[in-house]
Amino acid sequence: MAATVLGGVGAATSVVLVGGLFGVAGVIVGVVALRTARRTGVGRGRAVTGVVLSSFAVVASVLVVFLALWFAGRTQSCYRFDELGPWRQCVGEQLFGG
Repeated sequence: MAATVLGGVGAATSVVLVGGLFGVAGVIVGVVALRTARRTGVGRGRAVTGVVLSSFAVVASVLVVFLALWFAGRTQSCYRFDELGPWRQCVGEQLFGG
């Protein structure tokens, strides 16, 4: 049950990078739950759900980090503007060439 909750919270918050931490905790708790379910025969479905959701949260968080780094690298020259209008124009030029 805890792995499922951690996985759900991690998946929901993976866009703000906190989800990766919940996801790692969920994977650990889920693996422990899978071992317990193997011994007792109860709770395997919840444990698998927790591991899957938690793994998704970790992957999504890593993807967000890479996309943020890519965006920052592509638009690095645009960070000198203090106003939103020129920044938007510069970002558009850097990303879309026009």
